[in-house]
Amino acid sequence: MKTTQIRSLLLPVLILLLLAALAPACGSSQTDPIALTLTPLSDSLRQTITALAGDAGGDDTLQTAVAVATQRAGEIYATQTSNAALSEPARLATATAIAPVVAELPQYGLDIGDGYVAWLHAPVTIELSTYMSNAYVNDYPLITAADFVLAADIRMDTVGSMSGCGFMFRSNGDADEPDQYSVLITRVAGGYMAFMALANGNIANFKYFYPKDFDRSFSWFNNETNRLAVVARGTILKMYTNGHLVAEVDITLPPVGPVPVLPQFELPPGATDQQKADYDNVYDHYDSAIDLINGQIAQAMKNYSAGKSVYTDGLLGMIAFNQSGNMKCEFENAWLFVLNR
Repeated sequence: MKTTQIRSLLLPVLILLLLAALAPACGSSQTDPIALTLTPLSDSLRQTITALAGDAGGDDTLQTAVAVATQRAGEIYATQTSNAALSEPARLATATAIAPVVAELPQYGLDIGDGYVAWLHAPVTIELSTYMSNAYVNDYPLITAADFVLAADIRMDTVGSMSGCGFMFRSNGDADEPDQYSVLITRVAGGYMAFMALANGNIANFKYFYPKDFDRSFSWFNNETNRLAVVARGTILKMYTNGHLVAEVDITLPPVGPVPVLPQFELPPGATDQQKADYDNVYDHYDSAIDLINGQIAQAMKNYSAGKSVYTDGLLGMIAFNQSGNMKCEFENAWLFVLNR
């Protein structure tokens, strides 16, 4: 398992890119069938995907869609595939690996014919202990995306309730003054989701949502897992937790005031000692969370008109933000599906 720590508040992605370009990616290689999910697929592989996706009858339409998607993927990754010829067992292993993606896409109103699997990510952990710090990780840093689905199981262990885990995307990779978007989930007030845009390293847009309003299964306790997914298509972003649509954001629209009133939250019946401790921790950070959110909204409203914050393509990966103390974000079952333009 990989741990990455970066102490700059501005996500120095460029350094990571240079390092990644010089070293083999963790958990992937030219001969790893899982890493080669974009290799052109045979008829038997397409049939295997169809069956694994729940269509044992082998629907011709789905098979055709898979064939088109994988043909496009093969063209994009022609250099990679020319260097690694997979045997039929390896192809079947790859079909098994991407089957969860095929099965999950309908939750977001999509299917395999709408694009192609760009990568399946090995589990990674980000740990931070520096005040107001953050970190970024991606084993496939040279793959960019405009329209896509990015999903991962996220397990948080945080002290400051505004510390969060999530995704960064459409980033220009500037080490000092990045342009980029991010979506984070936190433990604030029983669960809080934030969308943020940076323009020249400054907050230029900010929107907030409460997953519990739409997803009763969302858990804000430490060391519990939620699945976060972001669907980006043009100027519209859709954010999901545990398969439930939480928010839809038009990136061209400005931030909206006034400052938020955080919802009240309660312990569930029969709460464990650890859950009670988590509750006390979040309650203790309630006022500081409001102050931090208010500051982010005020900065976004000030900077929105001054800086461009509509981005169409760029780098992407998993991120963590630490408000205070020690925190850990664990990402599992993460994948990127690039949508056809």
